[in-house]
Amino acid sequence: MCGIVSLYNKRQQPAQLETITAMSKVILHRGPDDDGFHVEENIALGFRRLSIIDVAGGHQPLFNENRDMWIVGNGEVYNYKELQEWLKDRGHQFHTDSDIETILHLYEEVGVDAPKHLRGMFGFTIWDSRRKILFGARDHFGIKPLYYTQTNDSIGVASEIKSLLEMPGVKREVNKTGFYHYLTFQYVPDPETMYEGIYRIPPAHSFIVENDQIKLTRYWDVQFAPDESKPFSYFVEGTRAAMLESVDKHRVSEVKRGAFLSSGVDSSSIVGMLRTFEPVKTFSVGSDIPGYSELEYARRTAQYLGTEHYETVISAEQYMDELPRLIWHQDEPVADPSAILLYFVAQLASEHVTVVLSGEGADEFFGGYNIYREPQSLRMFSGMPDWMRGSIRSLATKLPDTVKGKNFLIRGSKTVEERFFGNALIFSEEMKAHVVTENLKLLADYHTPWEITQAVYKNAQGYDDVTKMQYLDIHTWLRGNILMKADKMTMANSLELRVPFIDPKVFEFAATIPTKYKIANGTTKHVLREAMKDFLPPEIKTRPKLGFPVPTRYWLKNQFYKWAKELIFESKVDHLINKAYVLYMLDEHREGHGDYSRKIWTILVFMLWHQIFIEQKHSFEPYVSPAVEMRRKNSSSIEQIG
Repeated sequence: MCGIVSLYNKRQQPAQLETITAMSKVILHRGPDDDGFHVEENIALGFRRLSIIDVAGGHQPLFNENRDMWIVGNGEVYNYKELQEWLKDRGHQFHTDSDIETILHLYEEVGVDAPKHLRGMFGFTIWDSRRKILFGARDHFGIKPLYYTQTNDSIGVASEIKSLLEMPGVKREVNKTGFYHYLTFQYVPDPETMYEGIYRIPPAHSFIVENDQIKLTRYWDVQFAPDESKPFSYFVEGTRAAMLESVDKHRVSEVKRGAFLSSGVDSSSIVGMLRTFEPVKTFSVGSDIPGYSELEYARRTAQYLGTEHYETVISAEQYMDELPRLIWHQDEPVADPSAILLYFVAQLASEHVTVVLSGEGADEFFGGYNIYREPQSLRMFSGMPDWMRGSIRSLATKLPDTVKGKNFLIRGSKTVEERFFGNALIFSEEMKAHVVTENLKLLADYHTPWEITQAVYKNAQGYDDVTKMQYLDIHTWLRGNILMKADKMTMANSLELRVPFIDPKVFEFAATIPTKYKIANGTTKHVLREAMKDFLPPEIKTRPKLGFPVPTRYWLKNQFYKWAKELIFESKVDHLINKAYVLYMLDEHREGHGDYSRKIWTILVFMLWHQIFIEQKHSFEPYVSPAVEMRRKNSSSIEQIG
């Protein structure tokens, strides 16, 4: 796990070592163990290393036999040993045992098809001096981040946006269209970011920089293929086998491992499976507000599974003290309050291990969100013609808000494409009209949120409604929220997070499970629950998903109220946000007239991000936590699972 930066001078002028060094330095947290650079002609590659595999020999940038190809890479490739043996049989010579060197030789052998053969999480860049091109790719589901931008002189690619901001000529400007979509989704959907002119390399895409241009190409796509011919038991047994194999693959490292543990099925399953291979250290976090902590359940699960368990309790004051730095680590606003608790549990884990396994992705792959049960509850509407649905909607919208069932009728009268935007829908278009300033509403290139989701739904035609919802979440919520916060908050603590559920082989099998086995028996991800029951305490099997709950609803009425009001007044976003309306929501929330917590938090996170990156009111130096420094000093005990 590392951080990478790459710079290509479009004018064919010599690349500047000073620039690539500055781009690398600002992501020190991603790789405190080592750095490395390669400058050749008009390109420069930079690298920050967190040593995981081939600790002794895996220094990057790495090169091929003739030193006419160089690579920097971030992530882990779990099938690199098999690929390495195949490549050796074809005459390739390796000078390290690094998984990243395997990618380079694979590129030599199969060219731009190399990413198709990789199983893991990755973002990499290769300088091919034979063809004079910069080639790279991001993993299938977007576990590892990769961004790019271009100026009049250069094209830059990096693991974090803050590296690109070090490039001469890169402006710090708000992407107004991105801001509009952020108000809907609580993050900016691919390929945009909150910065004008800075973009994500989408998951499952490769890129080539050649002739002063960057061209992106999709190398893989998500496809569901439910198999109605197989019995329920087939999917239970197959899921168990696929997950055990994936967890075993995700153990590959030369450093100590552990796992995050909340109180739900996903993380508990990972710990239960990992426990069959080795002793496990587990880590949990909770708040100090009653009803907002899962620590008791996590503690009982850890005791049942026999792990060496650690936990931490976070107060409102601790949360607030760290918030500005953590928004800096995020690069762009993601208004998920649990991201901050994820930072604290990662901080705890970083005192003991370098790698953690976690349960992200189970809900998207196996049908775990409660909203996925909605098509079943609305099935009475499914056979209605469009004209009848429209009539019901027209009548329902005229009913008073106090009428029970009004929302049910409105949602039932809509198709899944019309009603489902993914797991977050913060502001409706009607409420946005109150939140944004008048001049912003006239933005020429504004597109509605429906245009974002319709582009995804277009490729999901033929699937049932639940599968369409999974497909949308994999392409939006998973990559934009879940994986973004997972990467940024763990790497802020120089900790590598691995996600065995989010694996191409696991998805290949999960994609064959019919919906009737995913949403069944009064619950979600039914197959997964049955497959994991032998690894879990009986009480966990049916527990609803809670993750790491955060009491922002309570804090905004109490400890955070004064801070929130000051931030609203001080932030220089009057050209974007109607502050009077935000203050109205804050006071209504405090008085208990409505729960505006998610909406207010979305605005506050944006304002704080704006102060840090646009106004540059706060500045942060590259930083490695004392816990990580202590871990590095005490890392004499090396364990290898091969």
